[in-house]
Amino acid sequence: MIIEMTYWKKLTPEERLSRVQQALKDNVDFYKDASLGYPASRLDDKVFSNDALFLREAPVLSTFVANPNHIGCHTFGTSEFAFRGTQAIEREVLSMIAVDLFKIEDGQYDGYISPGGTEANVQAIWIYRNEYLKKHGAKLDEIVILASEDTHYSIPKAANLLMLDWEKIAVDPVTRQILPEAVEAGVKACLAKGKKYFIAVSNMGTTMFGSVDDPNVYSDRFKEYQLPFRLHVDGAYGGFVYPFGDFENQINFSNPDISSITIDAHKMLQAPYGTGIFVCRKGLIENVLTSEAQYVEGMDLTLCGSRSGANAVAVWVILTTYGPHKWYEKISVIKMRTNWLCKQLDQLGVSYFREPEMNIVTIRSECVPESIAHKYNLVPQSHDESNQWYKIVLMDHVEIEHLKDFIHDLVSSKSLSPS
Repeated sequence: MIIEMTYWKKLTPEERLSRVQQALKDNVDFYKDASLGYPASRLDDKVFSNDALFLREAPVLSTFVANPNHIGCHTFGTSEFAFRGTQAIEREVLSMIAVDLFKIEDGQYDGYISPGGTEANVQAIWIYRNEYLKKHGAKLDEIVILASEDTHYSIPKAANLLMLDWEKIAVDPVTRQILPEAVEAGVKACLAKGKKYFIAVSNMGTTMFGSVDDPNVYSDRFKEYQLPFRLHVDGAYGGFVYPFGDFENQINFSNPDISSITIDAHKMLQAPYGTGIFVCRKGLIENVLTSEAQYVEGMDLTLCGSRSGANAVAVWVILTTYGPHKWYEKISVIKMRTNWLCKQLDQLGVSYFREPEMNIVTIRSECVPESIAHKYNLVPQSHDESNQWYKIVLMDHVEIEHLKDFIHDLVSSKSLSPS
């Protein structure tokens, strides 16, 4: 796979350090500057000393100590001048994600580094709800969210917060794919309840199964019924995995029906918690402009308001440490380990689900003794007696030796042997 990128490049340690140091110089320095008006400062130096020599060579840690506040959205209008240096780094990260990874036209997006995927998903639905209210004169009870039964719990949380109904769409129990007939039935049921405006959430790597939805299953139905809709992709888990395969990924902004995408950097990218990424097409994020925040330069368009600029720097450092080719190589190794595990399970006749381009293997609970599930900290679908699945996530720290031990214990517990 040849990955051609415009913004996402691999940099040397010296280049990364120099770039971050320059960004911090461009910010207000609360050690030296008499900045009287900001309700912000560096971390308390009685607790977090900036004198440690190692901080001079640690760009992310030095940014945490400097404590820049990235309130607002730095792709839209103006932003707080005091933190212009690290805001520029955040914009560089968003270009890597929106343009290089998810194929939007240069300059045709807005977004920000959020405190996690949950907020980023709520942000998307908040934007579209407000768009319908403000531009279409919709009533709250006329707007509905459609998402699959495997969707992350942030979606019902968003529905609750924003006072919207959520129509749960069934998936095939074997393939975990959205059923077109279920979408058809869901749309008809919503119309019968007086719903007129639709927000669909399509998954790129569900939490439990790693399954990937086809967003066109939603958009095709909406177009068939000539319904207004917005389509959000929740790639909080799969955004840094699924696109890195030997196939042509179509779940990106090259699909004109996709309005926004969420990714988490604190999962596969191993950035500090919580670090999410939200990107959307131009012309949307202003639907949640908080005009009352007039003391904030540029006001605010985010759910969280104040947020740490160090998280943006952390993502930038990770991405420029690897570059796209090394990241592809890393994901390929993890997928190889996933393939190895699936081969062993196949030989043992163990029932499981795995999305081919993902690194999650979800095993039927009856195939895994509870003692082994506890020993290896497998995550259950439900923490009660109704649990039907356990999942294994092939993160960077999960190596073949760990998987061999798991398979050995599984064989011993069941007196199984490879066929």
